[in-house]
Amino acid sequence: MISVKQLAHVCIFAHDLEATRSFYRDVLGMDTRFNFLRDGKIFGFYLDCGGRSHVEVFEKSAASYSERNQINHFCLEVEDIDAAVAHIRSKGIEATPKKLACDDTWQAWITDPNGVRIELFEYTGKSAQFAGGDRIADW
Repeated sequence: MISVKQLAHVCIFAHDLEATRSFYRDVLGMDTRFNFLRDGKIFGFYLDCGGRSHVEVFEKSAASYSERNQINHFCLEVEDIDAAVAHIRSKGIEATPKKLACDDTWQAWITDPNGVRIELFEYTGKSAQFAGGDRIADW
């Protein structure tokens, strides 16, 4: 059986990264936990929602927003990612192999019957969500 601890994060796209950061910081009081870097440039960041919950934001200036694509994916924190992946596969659902992401968190991916992407997370003692520090993207 899979054990979901909580919703870990929701990922959104932003036309203007800094305007989005300012809105969430200045209007909603959500501080940046860490940035994602590629080629020395910030292209995304994590916002602290309190406790172990976050909003993940990535710049995508070409994104068009409609009824279906405001949210890129949602992420569930699981107790044991190996057990979760094994359970999901035992139900005939495809799951990616787990991998250690650049934020030092284990992740695997599945898709629901409607095409919604779901990320599974297992935090480590070095996860940027809690340890902080900018991370260089490896994708």
